[in-house]
Amino acid sequence: MISPLASTPLFHIGPAPVTEAVVATWAIMAVLVIGSAAITRRLSLTASKTQAVCELIVDTVDGQIRDTMQLEPGPYRAFIGTVFAFIFVANWSSLVPGVQPPTARLETDAALALLVFIAIIWFGIRAGGVRGYLATFATPSIVMVPLNIIEAVTRTFSLFVRLFGNVMSGVFVVGIVLSLAGLLVPIPLMALDLLIGAVQAYIFAILAMVFISSAIAAPKSSQRTAP
Repeated sequence: MISPLASTPLFHIGPAPVTEAVVATWAIMAVLVIGSAAITRRLSLTASKTQAVCELIVDTVDGQIRDTMQLEPGPYRAFIGTVFAFIFVANWSSLVPGVQPPTARLETDAALALLVFIAIIWFGIRAGGVRGYLATFATPSIVMVPLNIIEAVTRTFSLFVRLFGNVMSGVFVVGIVLSLAGLLVPIPLMALDLLIGAVQAYIFAILAMVFISSAIAAPKSSQRTAP
């Protein structure tokens, strides 16, 4: 099995190499974009089964945002929902013969964690302005600035390490058992791997909500306590 640390390019676009994980990511993005466009193009008051399922998913995401962030879900629904949907579909893409989940590759998980890192800064600045967001690093004391900066970096690092480790380990275990035991024996492990993939998508989205809400709550609390 190819090492997860090795990225063999399939082809190049100019000087940029395009790996299998990148192609799989593009395919998943296309499926999500085309699928969402097709579903939302014909919305009606009398919901079809597909529309009802999609509305249930959106309501579930909204409820989770309210419970976790204690905020109205409108500004965060698109980002959190998209991150969850992408990771969920990416983790389950192993059901397609010959496809390795792009989330089993370091570069994909690092990109997802970087998106969350940027989102934390974006929502934090939008909530309290640039000065308000930067002031959060001096909470509760200016002495904490280096530690708070390190925390912001390390929690982003922990996001992609957790996702990469769990997905990659599942791919390796199923591959090893499949090579040793044949086709039928690994089926329970594959089912467990799919369950873990769904749980990892949920955990990643929850942690993203927690980190974003902490960046939003800090500027608001500092504004309330300001003389």
